[in-house]
Amino acid sequence: MPRERLVDNRACSRAIFAALLGKFPESSLGTDFLKLHPAVTTVAPAGRSDGHLAGLARRRIEPENGYVSQDKTIEPRQVTSSKLAVLRGHSIFCDLDADAFEQLCRYAKHATLKRGATIFSKGDPGNSLIAVISGTVKISISSADGRSAILNLIGPGEIVGEVAVLDGQARTADATANSNCEIFVIDRREFLPFVRSQPALAMKFIELLCARLRWTSDQVEEVILQDLPGRLASALIRLTERHKVAQGGRTIAVTQQEISEMVGMSRESINKQLRAWAARNWVRLEHGAIVVLNLEPLQEIAGSEVQES
Repeated sequence: MPRERLVDNRACSRAIFAALLGKFPESSLGTDFLKLHPAVTTVAPAGRSDGHLAGLARRRIEPENGYVSQDKTIEPRQVTSSKLAVLRGHSIFCDLDADAFEQLCRYAKHATLKRGATIFSKGDPGNSLIAVISGTVKISISSADGRSAILNLIGPGEIVGEVAVLDGQARTADATANSNCEIFVIDRREFLPFVRSQPALAMKFIELLCARLRWTSDQVEEVILQDLPGRLASALIRLTERHKVAQGGRTIAVTQQEISEMVGMSRESINKQLRAWAARNWVRLEHGAIVVLNLEPLQEIAGSEVQES
């Protein structure tokens, strides 16, 4: 066969497969092909969901030519030691011995997500554990009439999805990339045997689940017992502590709309209260962020409201 015809046939085959994968993203044809032609990296586009991250890739770079679909631009790359260091730094995995951590790293599949990408949705099967390398993942729930509430913001070095992975039940909330993110995805079928082989790791997960329960209890207490100033002050304090923002410049990368969904108040009410505090030099408002200048009065407001209730 002439070389020109051979090149055309290869290009045609890639185009046909791309079309089939787009139309039947979970077909056995797509799965079998990708097993034979592994991609260099995985990119999840906005609006696509779940354990699909650990399985069939939504967008793949072909090693032959570095091509990626038109709506994504990303270069093939290896997972660097700095990314693995983020995983190592998590309190769950920091005490693993070198051999065990190396085994865990073999299970961790690297993925890059654009802001707004759906990682998983409420009700999806809990097929994978997610570890955040960079960016922020939003955990939220929504109602049929369009209202939504943010339950948590997961940052670098934290994990998400552990409840469904451990109990084998459905996801309890939605997880969305709140910014451009890099994550590790660890398949449940590999992770559970690994946990069983590491008794100390199982205890770490018990501690994590207890911390999650305490976090949830605090949120319920705030919603029931505190009014707007108390809820808002508590939320700001929680965010500064959780994400370990730098002393002297406590900048929280969160919008006023996100804060309103966290505390259950309107954005207008949140803005009014923040401006009042800004006038007292307790906070400074920036685009897409809130800088806490004086934490002490916020702590007094949060503490006094609980005591009065």
